[in-house]
Amino acid sequence: MERMVLKVDGMSCEHCARAVTNAVGGVSGTQDVSVDLKGGTVSFNFDSGKAALDAIEAAIVEEGYTVRR
Repeated sequence: MERMVLKVDGMSCEHCARAVTNAVGGVSGTQDVSVDLKGGTVSFNFDSGKAALDAIEAAIVEEGYTVRR
């Protein structure tokens, strides 16, 4: 498992945090998802053999947010 932290632009409330948490957690091979609204980040563990980072970023973008590494 690798730990990754991504910068997510556009999050401003608990609804945003839940949406991003669910998006990342919904990708197979991810776990321990944590959103920091104040810092504008999402951190998570992922198994690179099961979850592609591009797929995780795409899931966040699909919810309407912008991702930066």
